[in-house]
Amino acid sequence: MARCGALWQPTVGSDAKAVRASTAAAAVVQQAVGAVIDEALEAGRVVGAVVLVHHQGEPLYARAAGHADREAGISMTLDTVFRWASLTKPVVAATALALMERGWLDLDDPVTRFLPDFQPRLPDGSAPTITVRHLLTHTAGLAYPSLAPDDPYVAAGVSQGLDQPGMSMLENLRRIASVPLCFRPGTAWRYSMATDILGAIIAIVRGRSLADAVATYVTAPLGMLDSAFVVQEPARLAVPYADGDPRAVRMGEPHRVEELVFSPARAFDERSFQSGGGGMVGTAADFMTFLETLRTGGAPILTRKTVELASRNQVGSLREQEEPGWGFGFLSGVLTDPQRAGSPAGAGTLSWGGVYGHSWFQDPAAELSVVGLTNTALEGCKGSFPAEVQASIYASLPLG
Repeated sequence: MARCGALWQPTVGSDAKAVRASTAAAAVVQQAVGAVIDEALEAGRVVGAVVLVHHQGEPLYARAAGHADREAGISMTLDTVFRWASLTKPVVAATALALMERGWLDLDDPVTRFLPDFQPRLPDGSAPTITVRHLLTHTAGLAYPSLAPDDPYVAAGVSQGLDQPGMSMLENLRRIASVPLCFRPGTAWRYSMATDILGAIIAIVRGRSLADAVATYVTAPLGMLDSAFVVQEPARLAVPYADGDPRAVRMGEPHRVEELVFSPARAFDERSFQSGGGGMVGTAADFMTFLETLRTGGAPILTRKTVELASRNQVGSLREQEEPGWGFGFLSGVLTDPQRAGSPAGAGTLSWGGVYGHSWFQDPAAELSVVGLTNTALEGCKGSFPAEVQASIYASLPLG
């Protein structure tokens, strides 16, 4: 099994002492992260992965390992395209924030201003106001389909944005609105279909499509050429796999993993609604470009003031019941108390994942951005792999 990784190479003229320190740090990180990746591949927990580490703006580590298509013997490469799943969310959120900076959208706008028929009700029959702020922070009272007996989202046939190729946004909105709200907006936190609703609003505000808005305000200005809602070069798209025993199995069409139903063919279907919560495809390098743009202040897509606001915890202690030490901003989870969360990262770290097998985090105090994309659900997202990669980085990289 290949164990090669790409190390940061200092530019000509760098200070000699800094060069030696940076090269040594990169070597230690490569060894530590490489060992984690190798173990996951050898155990069959992960089929293929691309892991990128940037520290203080420098690409410290980049490795593609394993297979993009195990059965065909196609190796993973640094430019392999993945189904992003929830990596889509912060990109769509950033698009909404860009519209706000231009005065076309406001945090306190009611959803019904744009979607007058979207009025889900509480169990008592009342229809409370849901705002854009509620959607961005997952405090709208919405949810995702689950494995709970008689789950109303399952009964209504709601698509999570990963399945049911060909479904229209209008139909999915109708189904979501037919389900009672879990709580009054703003009173609790629950990860949900909220970003899909936000995506529908963005499309209306723009008067075109969500894909057009995302391209106009985020991906095109940043040169994220492989990021889209439909795969542009199918030969570069990683085959998706799912957790299995004793090793990951190739996904079928559709394929269930716990409460999630995946339809890999959706990435090729232009008829499918553009899911703001999980519909994009792209590369690890594209997502790293997005993260580093946010870390360095947001230009040219957002102002520093907006990025700072979006990166702060916006939900108080509402998320604490699910995950101690964590809050949520407008883009992702926000680490509020590393000790309570049992995390090696610093307070203020942003982090989230994608159920097709992805994870990422950005520690602003450490000037650290990490992207780990795999083609294995759910191990690459909810398994031990992301935590092991993160722990290996903090244990090997001198920070502070």
